[in-house]
Amino acid sequence: MSKLAEKVQEELLQAIDNDELVLPTLPEVALKVREAAEDPNIGIPELSKVIGNDAALTARIIKVVNSPLLRTHREITDLQMAVGRLGINYTSNLATGLAMEQMFQATSDVVDRKMREVWNKSTEIAGICHVLCRHYTRLMPDQATLAGLVHQIGVLPILTYAEDHSELLADSISLNHVIEKIHPIIGDRILRAWEFPELIAMVPSQHLNFGRDSAKADYVDIVQVATLQSYLGSQHPYTQLDWGQIPAFAKLGLDPNVDMQEDEDLSAAMDAAMSMLQ
Repeated sequence: MSKLAEKVQEELLQAIDNDELVLPTLPEVALKVREAAEDPNIGIPELSKVIGNDAALTARIIKVVNSPLLRTHREITDLQMAVGRLGINYTSNLATGLAMEQMFQATSDVVDRKMREVWNKSTEIAGICHVLCRHYTRLMPDQATLAGLVHQIGVLPILTYAEDHSELLADSISLNHVIEKIHPIIGDRILRAWEFPELIAMVPSQHLNFGRDSAKADYVDIVQVATLQSYLGSQHPYTQLDWGQIPAFAKLGLDPNVDMQEDEDLSAAMDAAMSMLQ
């Protein structure tokens, strides 16, 4: 590891330990949607009103409900109908995840490109998570999608730090090394600060722990398998691992040697899931 990467890593980890790292806050619309959804007496019209204040998010929710994965025989053009179709919890999780795209924007071109790259990869993995969850588990697809969208959230403070430190920005190898090493720890901190449920809050730090073997399939397993599947056909180091030794595959009941893209139904479902999130 370069001296620069070591120095930055040390500074960021120290800032985390001293509670001095400024963690990003959830976008206001996501906070309002979550708060509304937690009210046991909330109805579809009230939640629709909260979401309806954000035109971009409204359009995204309607796009999702009309996607090939979720659409019924008739097109839905009205937000209230969309929320009714998805349900309050599903809508809340989806709105929270989609609203996060607002956070992946930067003032410098280099950091902005990197943030776009991270968000695009997150939506790709979230789409695969949605399909894995529906086909191989009894877990909630909206939670699996949210887990996929937030699993790299810890990259944000590192890139914000890089914007203020030109020497790190100019050294992409050191920057990537720092991101790889500490975004999982920061990600957990952020999701706990946002009071996400533990089953999702632990995803950033655990999804790359390929030896992890919990009692039953959970969202970490789904994100882990989705991450590996997303690199099939590439030269990424993860493709060199022995996937047969990774417990997550067995817990999902998925053959580690199977490329989901080769199954026509699964491939179409993954494409649909990814496009509905973009």
